[in-house]
Amino acid sequence: MGLVRNGRAGVLMKIGQIFRYARPYSETPTEIDGLANFFAATKTSAETKMLLEAGIQAPARIRGPDGPRVPAVLIRSSPHKAGSEGTPWQDVFRPDQGHIRYFGDNKTPGKDPSTTPGNRLLLEQFSLHASNSELDRSRACPIVCFRSVSLHNRIKGQIEFQGIGLVERAELVSQIEPKTGIPFVNYVFDFLIVSLLSENETLNWAWIDERRNPAFSSSEAFRNAPVSWQKWVHQGVSAFGTIRRAVSRQSIVRRSEQQPPSASRESRVLHEVYKFYENRKHRFEALAAAIADRILTQHGGLYRRGWVTRGSSDNGIDFVGRLDIGSELACTKLVVLGQAKCEDPASPTNGNDIARTVARLRRGWIAVYVTTSYFTAQTQSEVIEDQYPIVLVDGYRLAREVNAILLSKAVDCATFLAEIDGEYELQLARRSPRRFC
Repeated sequence: MGLVRNGRAGVLMKIGQIFRYARPYSETPTEIDGLANFFAATKTSAETKMLLEAGIQAPARIRGPDGPRVPAVLIRSSPHKAGSEGTPWQDVFRPDQGHIRYFGDNKTPGKDPSTTPGNRLLLEQFSLHASNSELDRSRACPIVCFRSVSLHNRIKGQIEFQGIGLVERAELVSQIEPKTGIPFVNYVFDFLIVSLLSENETLNWAWIDERRNPAFSSSEAFRNAPVSWQKWVHQGVSAFGTIRRAVSRQSIVRRSEQQPPSASRESRVLHEVYKFYENRKHRFEALAAAIADRILTQHGGLYRRGWVTRGSSDNGIDFVGRLDIGSELACTKLVVLGQAKCEDPASPTNGNDIARTVARLRRGWIAVYVTTSYFTAQTQSEVIEDQYPIVLVDGYRLAREVNAILLSKAVDCATFLAEIDGEYELQLARRSPRRFC
């Protein structure tokens, strides 16, 4: 896809559009290898080019009529580097759900993470994004998000536009330096990805251009800002619920989206998981319980791990947990029944096993089905049509979650699986799920 212009106003950058980011850095030609040239797309009236050499980068501050401002912060995630010495973490991109979780740029044990250039920049914007002052919010800049992608057997040199965001949260986390095994403290940032629905899912780069122009005040540079951004500037944090990007995706997930790409890190992880449990599949239940805990915790509520059921009395249920939503009187407790299936990743899971799991549910209970395989379109259709309260975790999602754990612990897959397996007997119990209400 080449450059799309909004008349003379500027380039329109579409969410999901892939740009060529190649050396030598030049604004010509406008297309390279059939892709829009990133430097042509981001050309502004300023003399210096927009760069994405660091994971967190911003053009120089400018001083407008109303004071200094940062025109924009550009972030770039490189999934192919996740877990390396240079990138000992794994970012999470869910722009269709209006969320990106992005790790800061500190990698040095003993160093104050707030002093690194990228973290300092994002923390500064966080204070503006969370401000109760409309004047502060008008000076705040967008977080323009990109992700490196592979294309035509080229691992490097392509970036995909993921949208613009606000810093919704910033928290300190402890991570492990892969080479030395020494822990270090870093920031992780949660970005709220702003809806561009009124702009037909495009960002008018003229907005960024005007934010880089010292002749414009912040309010004057406001005219090309997305409608949702303008709403947030006027209303503040109270607008978060209405400006978050939300894409209604087709309910049926294709097989290719449930299986990791060939030769990828996730493919290797899934293969190792399957081989580890191939001759002791019942012990996969402990890993499935841990993955269910991780997934349900990520998306709100408090998940309480229960137990793994003994094989002779599981009645189609492999593990039990509970999801607490709310607090005090304003709280509900949902029993979670889990099914774990370690099966050939190349063969679909059996829809009858899902039906058996759902049949065990009582009112107010939900189910989680974790497999190393994938779900057929027919199985998914039945779940949707019958409105089963069940969370389906396919092999690809399983591998991504395991890989994220490996990166956070700085261990290899064999060590992690041995650790989980060592806890299997300790989790066994013969109890009724009703006792966990």
